[in-house]
Amino acid sequence: MLKWLIRLFLFGLFLAISGMAAVFVLYQQVKPELPDVSELKDIRLETPMRVLSQDGELISQYGEQRRTPLAIEQMPPLLIDAFLATEDARFYEHPGIDPIGISRAAIVWFTTGEKRQGASTITQQVARNFFLTREKTVTRKIKEIFIALHIESLLSKDEILSLYLNKIPLGHRSHGVGAAAQVYYGKEVSDLTLAEMAMIAGLPQGPSVLNPISNPKRAAERRALVLGRMLDTGKISQEQYSEAMAEPVAARYHGAEITLSAPYLAEMAHQFARTMFGDEAYTKGLNVYTTVQSAEQQAANTALVDGLLAYDLRHGYRGPAAQLWQGNAAWDQEQIEQHLAQLPSYWPLEPAVVKQVTERSATVFIKGVGEARLDWDGIKWARRYIADNRQGRALRTASEALKSGEQIWVRPQGDHWMLAQIPEINGALVALDPGNGAVTALVGGFNFSLNKFNRVQQAQRQMGSNIKPFIYSAALDNGFTLASMVNDAPINHWDAGSGSSWKPRNSPNVYDGPIRVREALARSKNVVSIRLLRDAGIPAAMQRLNDLGFDTHNIPATDSLALGSPSATPLQMATGFAAFANGGNKVTPFVVQRIEDSQGVVLYEAKPEITPVLSEETSFLISEALNSAIFGGTSNGRRWNGTGWRAGRALNRRDIAGKTGTTNDSRDAWFSGFNPNRVATAWVGFDDFGRPLGRTAHNPNLGNNQVAGGEFGGSTALPIWSDYMKVALKDFPEQKRPVPDNITTASIDTGSGLLSRGEGMTEFFVKGTEPRRHASPSTRQQFGGVSVTDELF
Repeated sequence: MLKWLIRLFLFGLFLAISGMAAVFVLYQQVKPELPDVSELKDIRLETPMRVLSQDGELISQYGEQRRTPLAIEQMPPLLIDAFLATEDARFYEHPGIDPIGISRAAIVWFTTGEKRQGASTITQQVARNFFLTREKTVTRKIKEIFIALHIESLLSKDEILSLYLNKIPLGHRSHGVGAAAQVYYGKEVSDLTLAEMAMIAGLPQGPSVLNPISNPKRAAERRALVLGRMLDTGKISQEQYSEAMAEPVAARYHGAEITLSAPYLAEMAHQFARTMFGDEAYTKGLNVYTTVQSAEQQAANTALVDGLLAYDLRHGYRGPAAQLWQGNAAWDQEQIEQHLAQLPSYWPLEPAVVKQVTERSATVFIKGVGEARLDWDGIKWARRYIADNRQGRALRTASEALKSGEQIWVRPQGDHWMLAQIPEINGALVALDPGNGAVTALVGGFNFSLNKFNRVQQAQRQMGSNIKPFIYSAALDNGFTLASMVNDAPINHWDAGSGSSWKPRNSPNVYDGPIRVREALARSKNVVSIRLLRDAGIPAAMQRLNDLGFDTHNIPATDSLALGSPSATPLQMATGFAAFANGGNKVTPFVVQRIEDSQGVVLYEAKPEITPVLSEETSFLISEALNSAIFGGTSNGRRWNGTGWRAGRALNRRDIAGKTGTTNDSRDAWFSGFNPNRVATAWVGFDDFGRPLGRTAHNPNLGNNQVAGGEFGGSTALPIWSDYMKVALKDFPEQKRPVPDNITTASIDTGSGLLSRGEGMTEFFVKGTEPRRHASPSTRQQFGGVSVTDELF
């Protein structure tokens, strides 16, 4: 007997030594292919790029994988218990592999021939997730075991568990428990219920088929398994188990928790980071801090959307989006809710269905809100749209606009709701810090989801009268002053080539004869702009535009330049006007202030580009004239208003300046304005270049949205600019612009621009350019010794 025991012992020893030798041979064979796992000590988990405002509000997130890395201490103990109970109950006892589980998997393989994955510990899953594929082969399994053992020798159990819980794919592009909590429940992990923790812990074995969004039934079954194992291991009580089992499966997809809407700006910042870092921009966990402040961006969003919707109110109702039923074949509540759930929302518009219409009200069901009432004040604006220049008669009853079964759009108005529609008109608003070019707000259209075309940066539109300050600045550099008299009289220019006359007109078609340069710019006199262009010379004007950042390569060198025939983007326009606000410097606009990595290390910081292009004196004088465009002035005892007078009333401060712009047939409406702290441009127009903005008939129901007749820069774009500036300037006290050292003043006669012998107005001049003669009764009817009926320029 002893002999057999000795033989059995020796055989066992032989098997053990053979096994060890086999393991050693296997190790030597796969060793060259094993990765260096020491890099796990310094691993940086791939995290998406985040775009933020200056004050840290999340604007957007880019990257295929969503991950929110967390320290093990930030994870609820019950969440950790759920994963351990389900994936690796002996995690804190084994050395990285579970011999019992491996033996079980080996027996299955030998007896059935099936290469099942089972028996993988959490450490093995870390090895696979970081270094290996998911293929089910013996070679891969051997590598996995060796890597797992090596990992256990390098890292603590908590470090391994942290890597696992932050790396594991959990479905819907979420990686790690932090991202899964956000994706499925819109929560931080600390706010999850036990049932939600169990649901997430059940995902690793099949995230695509077990997740509660794609397959809620299978997800509930998996959740029950996790809760059962937690109960069996004593991690939860029977009461906790029962309560969690009773909780409904309420998961739904949650995108990134955007806290500030600025999608057009976000895409610009995204492209900037992509250019700098390539594909790594999506995985390095970059935090891209833009130049906007959240309050200003929100004000810009509201200002543009309100302005475009106000235009829509003035031009009539185009009818419902769809007719869902006719007559008495009404849908039930469930059908209505299902239909609305499939429709998008376009802030501030929500889809709704008309349920009932009375004489002067309607009952509607609004997506996400429920049943609501549209009062007469929210309906009466909806005269029928006929054309951009024509609307139907005023409504007498609600049924003239609404019918039961219609799918419509509504928007909140205070505590009530009003009928609305998605506007066909579009627009843009951009603002800069004129001191350095930082973009402080940017809205590229009514809604990014509807149309991703960024009109701030991409829409090349005719400049209209917004070009005039640049033409006038060239004239000031060519000997003119703000007091110079120019003939405001019709021009009739014969063009031998075309065999016709060019007859540019003022708008309105009114002429005042001799007029000072200040007043001509403030009142946007077209023929004066042409005469100044002719005197300064087209080359000088083109050079001025080029210096200020406009593309002049395709601009025709003709007199029409003075009327704004060239095209520019709103961003170029704001950049050009910034030179008047900052003392004559061209700034280069930028939207990214700095970029940090996931550890807060600054990888990029903006260095503003500032180039002097105008004299300080010229920029000051143009700013003075554009201040008069808002606050008006006096000539020969008569009071006149500038084209931007609405801005003065809206902001109630004197340190602002600006210029309206309207192109032929009102196809484009502009307003660009500034003070020393902000410069902004608003543009409104149709994306269809040939479509005019049109006119409106009188509508007593519109109130403050009424526009008398046409749509112009001062009535359509200016209110958008003003609404933004009210917020943008509220923290900047009103300030008087410093007068440059080389600027002097003189009292002038407003009718002649010469020195005044009595009462006159104070005008600014570059030293040495002030008038030398005094006004007299005869000079009031002349300027420069030339009769007002002559063609001077």
